[in-house]
Amino acid sequence: MDNTCFQLLPQGRCTGDLVPPGDKSISHRAVMLASLAEGTSEIQGFLPSEDCLATLGAFRSMGVQVHWLAPDRIRVHGVGRLGLKAPDGVLDLGNSGTALRILAGILCGQTFASTLSGDASLNRRPMKRIADPLQAMGANITLQETGTPPLEIRPSTGLQGIEYVLPVASAQVKSCLLLAGLYAQGRTCVSEPVRCRDHTEKMLRTFSYPVETQDRQVCLVGGRSLVATEINIPGDLSSAAFFIVGTLISSSSRLTVRNVGINPTRSGVIEILQLMGARIDIRNKRNYGEEPVADLVVSSSPLHGVDIPRELIADAIDEFPVLFVAAACAKGTTQLSGAEELRSKESDRIRTMVAGLQTLGIQAQEKPDGVTIKGGEFTGGTVHSGGDHRVAMAFATASLVASDAITVMDTAPVATSFPNFVGLATELGFLFE
Repeated sequence: MDNTCFQLLPQGRCTGDLVPPGDKSISHRAVMLASLAEGTSEIQGFLPSEDCLATLGAFRSMGVQVHWLAPDRIRVHGVGRLGLKAPDGVLDLGNSGTALRILAGILCGQTFASTLSGDASLNRRPMKRIADPLQAMGANITLQETGTPPLEIRPSTGLQGIEYVLPVASAQVKSCLLLAGLYAQGRTCVSEPVRCRDHTEKMLRTFSYPVETQDRQVCLVGGRSLVATEINIPGDLSSAAFFIVGTLISSSSRLTVRNVGINPTRSGVIEILQLMGARIDIRNKRNYGEEPVADLVVSSSPLHGVDIPRELIADAIDEFPVLFVAAACAKGTTQLSGAEELRSKESDRIRTMVAGLQTLGIQAQEKPDGVTIKGGEFTGGTVHSGGDHRVAMAFATASLVASDAITVMDTAPVATSFPNFVGLATELGFLFE
């Protein structure tokens, strides 16, 4: 644990106008496919967070030239699907599970060896979920005995397309296999138990790579080329969610969120909050390329507890830390089941959030695959993020309705996804000391 912290005074507000930073998931994918494309691509709205910069750095170390045109605009000179070069050393992906898992699929198709690693947190995260299907495709990939990074990838005798059914909905695993499929003989198909985020499929089409989708199956044929293009990345709904919940739970607050992505495979947080009674008005719907975008107008709302529908879990998997804060402010009890995936994030988000909620005076209990949270009143106190950026920002949001100051320990990881969180939160009315 580091010694960074947030110290927040109680009873702030969350009101005003917000243009959220670029979507992290889409930023990763835009850099990856632009690097593999033929020609030069420009990416507007790129998120310069530690996670996305780790992806950028990995491709630079493999011979891709990138030029900054503005703080959130980059030009990527693609080297083509077969143009990557061997990196000089280990590819360090920092804290980014998205980068490591998806990049592994790309690297299994290369003619050079590579090693993928990360920080202490990332190197504890499970990777058999990608290694097993990649090995079934013929990849030469090995993990540590614990099933975790570092990953060692060596050239294979050739990848073969497979049909794979995901045991658990995971956009990272799906994306890993589809991008490995770019280098495979024949057809690669991935089937999902429930719908999960589809940014990779949309991004492939944006780069003119044919993708077939039917029901919950995605297929592509290997060996084709990607064509450079211009990308406009929408605002990140996962980042906006802290301020959306902050507005709903704080009195006399109203927030307009502009240019935010509302991809239906990501907008579960909006649907869950609306089930709880949230007043969220979706306006000015439009598209940035293949991605749907809108403006949201959010107003303070009396929330009530709900049983969170299982079919919305995958569509809101990253937003549960702040949804737990909303549940703690709701009248009645909120139940979540079927979300064991939360235990395999940057922290065990079930355990970390329940411990913090209890410290702050909320009745919350762990379940193996979820939580039970009874709405109440937040007190003050000191909570620990577990080195998890979303947990840290969720507890910062709780300060808006706390009776006393809240200190959140170990907040340096916030820079992995939202480097300007404190600045934007302060503008909107959070009271950082």
